[in-house]
Amino acid sequence: MKIPFSPPDLSEEEISEVADTLRSGWITTGPRTKKLEAMIADWIGTEKCVCLNSQTACAEMALRLLEVGEGDEVITSAYTYTASASVIDHVGASIVLIDTQKDSFEMDYDALEAAITERTKAIIPVDLGGVPCDYDRLFEIVERKKNLFRPKGEIQTALGRVAIMADTAHSFGATYHGRMVGSIADFSSFSFHAVKNFTTAEGGALTWRTVDGIDNDDLYRRLQLFSLHGQSKDALAKTRLGAWEYDIVGTWYKCNMTDVAAAIGLKQFERYPAMLKRREEIIGKYDAALRPLGVETLRHYGADYRSSGHLYLTRIPGITAEERNEIITKMAEREIACNVHYKPLPMHTAYKKLGFDIADYPNAYAHFANEITLPLHTCLSDEQIDYVIKNYTDILKGYLK
Repeated sequence: MKIPFSPPDLSEEEISEVADTLRSGWITTGPRTKKLEAMIADWIGTEKCVCLNSQTACAEMALRLLEVGEGDEVITSAYTYTASASVIDHVGASIVLIDTQKDSFEMDYDALEAAITERTKAIIPVDLGGVPCDYDRLFEIVERKKNLFRPKGEIQTALGRVAIMADTAHSFGATYHGRMVGSIADFSSFSFHAVKNFTTAEGGALTWRTVDGIDNDDLYRRLQLFSLHGQSKDALAKTRLGAWEYDIVGTWYKCNMTDVAAAIGLKQFERYPAMLKRREEIIGKYDAALRPLGVETLRHYGADYRSSGHLYLTRIPGITAEERNEIITKMAEREIACNVHYKPLPMHTAYKKLGFDIADYPNAYAHFANEITLPLHTCLSDEQIDYVIKNYTDILKGYLK
């Protein structure tokens, strides 16, 4: 039995919708993209949503809306994928990395608070594995630090504090205190990459909270300009008879979503509630088998939050990084693909060149050294889940103390 790590869950419905899109003759940004944006905004509970070609583009465009740039600092976690931090470098700001808590994959919030300076313009917390971060704590921190905040530009001035710009790449469909993730942070950036719960092959969505004094229609328009070279009319508007003329109002970027991608998303959206439910069932089966053995697992569901169930992270107490790699190899020999989430950013060449050293992030390293991520996706059958559990528990017998 061969178990892939995270294949896309696509049905004939998505294939048919893509085919209809291709037959329509309209394949770039158009009516399907606009429809997907409206559906997401309505579901999450925000006034607007912009769909772009990646979560990375969404996060970068939010930073550019906030006018974050050279001389500024943006804080994020050392324990995440590069997209959480690379966008900070893209806009010319300085990356500030925070270690994790000893007993959690989340940032050390005390260290985060201590790291805020007069140069801090935004914090990028990470909803790792689909589990919402502590948004209440984050907002308490930025409120306490308002006296240090030095705003730059219209939106920063209207906020009056450091912006919370959540990396919600994993948490589409998650809730926190009964509110949808995407409606809580000032800006939230979702990923619809092929390995995500909800996919458009490549793509992402940016949502934001309404800010007093800031017009949401204007923010939407500015994001459209950012994503289409600063062109004053999109392709759909230019097709109207006699409406060829346009202006370039800024030398900006190209990161729009296509209608072909949105077509996949429209049908994924119809199926998504059932997909979330199936993920919860799989997590329940894994938890029931592994927690009694002493395996530490990411807690996806609690009294005041619900995860999107994106990744199943496990930690094997007492093992070394070398032993962790042996276990992954042994699982691969039984044709079960596992992964590691994540190799901390200070361990990567690009971040070493920026001056980061993993020795300064001991908790992040400790989480990485014994972490193994099991397959978790809605293409798994019950038989395959049982096969993963049987083999994982069998292999772990040689490593659990």
